[in-house]
Amino acid sequence: MEQNNKLSSIGEFGLIEKFKKGILVAQRSVIVGIGDDAAVIKMPRGSKYQLFTTDMLVEGVHFDLSYTPPFQLGWKALSINISDIAAMGGIPTFALVSLGLKKDTSVKFVEDIYRGIKRVAKRFSVDIVGGDTVSSSYLTINISLLGEVERENLILRRGAKPGDSIFVTGTLGDSAVGLALLKRADHPLLTTQKTIRAHLTPLPRLKEARALAQTQKVSSMIDVSDGLASDLIRIAEASKVGVKVYADKIPLSFSSKKGSKLLKKEPLDFALYGGEDYELLFTIPKSQVDKLSSQFTKKVKTHLQIIGEITPPEEGYQLLNYKGRKIRLKAGGYNHFLYNKGEKLK
Repeated sequence: MEQNNKLSSIGEFGLIEKFKKGILVAQRSVIVGIGDDAAVIKMPRGSKYQLFTTDMLVEGVHFDLSYTPPFQLGWKALSINISDIAAMGGIPTFALVSLGLKKDTSVKFVEDIYRGIKRVAKRFSVDIVGGDTVSSSYLTINISLLGEVERENLILRRGAKPGDSIFVTGTLGDSAVGLALLKRADHPLLTTQKTIRAHLTPLPRLKEARALAQTQKVSSMIDVSDGLASDLIRIAEASKVGVKVYADKIPLSFSSKKGSKLLKKEPLDFALYGGEDYELLFTIPKSQVDKLSSQFTKKVKTHLQIIGEITPPEEGYQLLNYKGRKIRLKAGGYNHFLYNKGEKLK
């Protein structure tokens, strides 16, 4: 009975659901609150919504300093927030950066973290407008990010309909393979640079997201932060639909396959459950596939891949393996507070 009162019995997402039940949203300007990649708030004037997101990275949970340099840590901290704004079809604008630092941390180390943050901020035209610093037993980075999106271009997780095609940008599993290799003392950096870069210095798909949003054909979207399986199920739950995914359609890079072979693991597992790819996962009506692909490729050269389709809710979540056999698709990857649910260090 006591175990049921522990966070370890409900996990991160169970805690969020409990937290949501006690939240009263009094402001009529709140369009979307808890439950998407970012909150959506109506601005007093104009034709845009304001977007608001935040993410926290904690030493020993999200990163290990033995293989995560401070510059790359700062880069990643801002990038993952920008990815949330991108997943809503928006543009990032202003950021607050807060750090929890050990007292014996060198000034150079902190400067390198900020160098990484500033580099990404410059690349994506984000203004750093404030933040906080405190003493802490563990290095912690928290970034809160504002963004904006035209009302007609806003994309939410909910909105997918049976018959829609499921798309993903780029390749999946690279970051998880990179992390697994970084954990090994003998990781072959020269032959797997793509996976290492994918983990340490991810690039949010902002340009791609904007191009997709401007077509106004996308019915739902999310960024792949917790693994394809978990994030696709989030779209399905928000949209109250089922999903069918084809294993042989999931895009895997040569570097991911090579790294997986060195690790003696299946690359598909990294794609489904590894997370931190920050690719875009989205749905569009089948009737719009050709038109969207044409509009998208004129603006962006990033590869789009159809990996499945949205089904009626009663069909559940299905994965068709390489032999065509139907398997129940389950959420996986890391879930804060739960025991034995994936790697501790994501």
